[in-house]
Amino acid sequence: MNLKELAASLGLSPTTVSRALNGYPEVSAATAARVVAAAREHGYVPNSVAKRLATGRAMAIGHVVPQSEHDMINPIFADFIAGAGESYSQAGYNMLISVVPAEEEAASYTALATARSVDGVIVHGPAAQDPRIEWLEDLGLPFIVHGRTAGRQPHSWMDINNRRAFHKATDLLIDLGHRRIALLNGLERMDFAHRRRIGYEDALGAAGITIDPGLMFSADMTEPYGFQTAMQLLKSPEPPSAFLASSLITALGISRAISACGLKLGQDVSVVTHDDALWFLPNQGEVPMFTSTKSSVRAAGKRIAQMLIDQIEGRAEPGVSELWEVEMIQGQSTGPGPFSQNKEHGLEQPHLRAQRFS
Repeated sequence: MNLKELAASLGLSPTTVSRALNGYPEVSAATAARVVAAAREHGYVPNSVAKRLATGRAMAIGHVVPQSEHDMINPIFADFIAGAGESYSQAGYNMLISVVPAEEEAASYTALATARSVDGVIVHGPAAQDPRIEWLEDLGLPFIVHGRTAGRQPHSWMDINNRRAFHKATDLLIDLGHRRIALLNGLERMDFAHRRRIGYEDALGAAGITIDPGLMFSADMTEPYGFQTAMQLLKSPEPPSAFLASSLITALGISRAISACGLKLGQDVSVVTHDDALWFLPNQGEVPMFTSTKSSVRAAGKRIAQMLIDQIEGRAEPGVSELWEVEMIQGQSTGPGPFSQNKEHGLEQPHLRAQRFS
């Protein structure tokens, strides 16, 4: 279906339909919504070249990925990009990914803004204090942050409630009778990991449990990291009875270590992990393998891309934000700990079925 056919089906002029799809303010919100819905129903995507000429936009969104020893090109990033790509495709935008040396990151943003190669950028992996916020504000380039960080003025972002998620996950393990709970976190220079550690520490403190720095770890969230760290802890004089992991990939390493030590996951040692709902690594089924906090990174990519497009096309002001709560999924990886309350193990083993609870 072309533009003229779409316009005829709606009883509107091609000019009105084009303006509605391009976000012009003179088209009423009701008409614009009807046009966008019809375009999606019929699979109509505006010609990007024509749209660039009509709007003066590049019709592209940028992602600058700094190369370093902690490379962001990983499965989580890939799933995020897949979700963002859905929104780009629906709105007629292209994606520009620039992989650059870390020391050239600021120059890359400047080049994108100067050449008008993109209409906006998504900022990934924010630190607690992130200089990119000031760079982009000074450049006047529309942007949105995947995660949260401190900026000199309000800026657009979308994040999950990492602090509350890990507070709830730690509470769950405490309620099951666990007191020595190891945290295998991501890199804590990154905002999400910092918030997760605070949630973990807050839950321990509220329960009167002394925080043990020897049970807290921070590294790239890989399977070997989970395996090696868990092996070290499980062979120590005072091993933890439970682990809290920041990634399902890390949790798989912990599970491998538990098995290598002749122990059983969910019986001898409990594990709660965060699950980004990666398509190729599902933690699903009637009884998922892992108890987890869960939030789809692909859905986050799709939503955050749409938020940026809305900002670029004038449907939203800069400075909007969304904070998503996570699901808690009961799986097979958690069970009663040493300080349970009943005669044998304390709390009864949950019924073997997936449970969602707040």
